[in-house]
Amino acid sequence: MPSVRKDVLPNGLTVLTESMPAVRSVAIGIWLRTGSREERPEENGVSHFIEHMLFKGTKDRSAEQIARAADSIGGHLDAFTAKETTSFSIKALDEHLPRAFAILADLVKNPLFDSKHIANESRVIQEEIKMVEDTPDDLVHEIFTQTYWRGHALGRPILGTRHTVGSFDRRRLISYFRRHYTPNNMLIAAAGHVQPARVVDLVAKEFGDRPAGPALASGPVPVPHPHIQVRRKKDLEQVHLCVGAPSYPQSHKNRFPAYILNSVLGGGMSSHLFQNIREKRGLAYAVFSSLSSFHDAGCLSVYAGTATDKARQVIELVLAEFCELKSNPLSEEELQRAKDYLKGSLLLSLESSSSRMGNVARQEMYFGRYISQDEIARRVDAVTAEQVLAVAREFFHPDRLAITVLGPLNGLRLSRADLAC
Repeated sequence: MPSVRKDVLPNGLTVLTESMPAVRSVAIGIWLRTGSREERPEENGVSHFIEHMLFKGTKDRSAEQIARAADSIGGHLDAFTAKETTSFSIKALDEHLPRAFAILADLVKNPLFDSKHIANESRVIQEEIKMVEDTPDDLVHEIFTQTYWRGHALGRPILGTRHTVGSFDRRRLISYFRRHYTPNNMLIAAAGHVQPARVVDLVAKEFGDRPAGPALASGPVPVPHPHIQVRRKKDLEQVHLCVGAPSYPQSHKNRFPAYILNSVLGGGMSSHLFQNIREKRGLAYAVFSSLSSFHDAGCLSVYAGTATDKARQVIELVLAEFCELKSNPLSEEELQRAKDYLKGSLLLSLESSSSRMGNVARQEMYFGRYISQDEIARRVDAVTAEQVLAVAREFFHPDRLAITVLGPLNGLRLSRADLAC
């Protein structure tokens, strides 16, 4: 029998529960199908701003009382904002579930949005933006993303800009909150030592009488922009670079060959990039690849930080790996190693109630159903070397590649011919 249960309240609120009888903890989260992608240009950063504000006080609790209420049950409150989701969660002992969920529900239902707190938090988030600007490996990814998804909300920073964040007032926050924090735009997920019927009762008590809310329109599909961007920042010790190619959306049928490709390219210590750039040549401390997948788009990117006079060599080595992966199928040994790495990473990442809670929430958002670990393992095992080769040939076209380089460039110039692979 499946351990995950799905219930939908009459107002459209989805409730997911995964039973883990062997643990004493329970993690429960309120997830919004809303992130920075749903913001209008003048609202850029408002999702993240509201995430902060929900901890600043409600109609029944001050910020200090929220913290004390969580501490009094040994609970751990957490939250994050992403491009397509916002999440608020708490983890506690199973016996404290009613009190834990009451705290969480109060945050999401009854925020004060006090004007004094808004002004204070505006300054805090502007400092957070400055911190990203002072962290070059974060900054190069931000510049790359803004250029790659140019003209689309996916390209705008989750934190917003100093200008937009500085312009937020109570009216704008409440307007966005009322549009998006509605039952039909959220789901509640719980995992751990829980009884599904009890969780549904708790959710119905807190949210069952709230109106569903208006349906939110889908925005335009993002279009990749293969760019070459070189930005000088002379006060850095390294050159930071990000090379990207179009990838698949979250639910694409070829996502598992893409996972294997990413793992082989730069997903671990045995990956091509790590071995050839760091271990054999000593050209970088940090070098890796990653997949960013959304509802309707995706991007595979490679990051490396290296010495100024080695930047061109590192770029050439990255492109050589692209060429190798699209020219020759993986050996049976390397393919199996990548499969074992993926399956092991999955199992290790799902050993806590918090990670299982997040897993069932994301699966519902992107796939509309629960996908078991056994099914995922079967899909990984079914990947062939020919499928990985086909994905590499689809991704790695010179005219579809994008690159952002940041640092003390010493006259470095790049053209489309330099991205041949």
